[in-house]
Amino acid sequence: MANIGVLGAGSWGTALSVLLHDNGNQVTIWSIDPAEVEMLSKEREHKTKLPGVQISEEIQITGEIQEAILEKDFLVLAVPSPFTRATAKKMSPYVAEGQMIVDVAKGIEETTLMTLSEQIKEEIPQADVAVLSGPSHAEEVGRKLPTTCVIGATTRKTAEYLQSVFMSKVFRVYTSPDILGIELGGSLKNVIALAAGIADGLGYGDNTKAALITRGIAEIARLGVKMGGKLETFTGLTGIGDLIVTCASVHSRNRRAGYLMGQGKTMQEAMDEVQMVVEGVYSAKAARKLAEKYEVSMPIVEQINEVLFENKSAAQAVDELMLRESKSEHSVLPWPDETV
Repeated sequence: MANIGVLGAGSWGTALSVLLHDNGNQVTIWSIDPAEVEMLSKEREHKTKLPGVQISEEIQITGEIQEAILEKDFLVLAVPSPFTRATAKKMSPYVAEGQMIVDVAKGIEETTLMTLSEQIKEEIPQADVAVLSGPSHAEEVGRKLPTTCVIGATTRKTAEYLQSVFMSKVFRVYTSPDILGIELGGSLKNVIALAAGIADGLGYGDNTKAALITRGIAEIARLGVKMGGKLETFTGLTGIGDLIVTCASVHSRNRRAGYLMGQGKTMQEAMDEVQMVVEGVYSAKAARKLAEKYEVSMPIVEQINEVLFENKSAAQAVDELMLRESKSEHSVLPWPDETV
């Protein structure tokens, strides 16, 4: 049995806390919001973000960050990506040398273009930082529906230990050394999911959705490989797998926000209606900057930025994507009549 601290009591932090408790571990959940701490302690259910999922009385709820960190075998950092650095800074004084931190959020910092694990390492250099990612909506994990994810870590030992703690008959976990690829896939798919939602909001069909998913993973992989990620990662669970579920699922906040924008709402109106952090909005500018920095063509990311921040209409963005210069799907494939 492991003693685990979960930092962040939103839908994902709560769902993972229930999973880890069900696996026989001792779990403490921390929230920065006193009202959330009171609600979880009293109701033993997150009424707004994860309704219907019961939180065992054995799971401790606290508003004191040190209680969730001190003497824990490892920590799960589950705050939304825009708050990762600030939370890591709060955690740092209490984190022991070599203590494992598993980040489960997805995003890229706009100002520095750093992934979340890079931010955590900068703020908590003494920590052993890993990531958990994959097609895994909290609503389904909380309901104990079969789900598969990937643990990324710098050592096999850390990855396999965490794999053993998270693994269950409803939560299958693989391991990978490609932390960068995992994080890029998890972050950039949220931007593509906004595009998929916009297409749904405009009333487009399955053909459009399939095109956005397929060309979206091509953009993500082009950038990811250029940055040092592995192609296999982008064809796996944390690449195409996560992209499919985020573009298609009714649980996806990014798809939902895009859908509302496709129906004519502004970015802010859509985010207000979703009532959760829409991480694709925060990652879009960073994705565009990375594309420019690494000189990688990312037309879907470019158009999403123009819709979000430059008042371009969603319909016009789709038109421009469709009417771009014609090209081959895979330029590296040779034509039989042109081979020597």
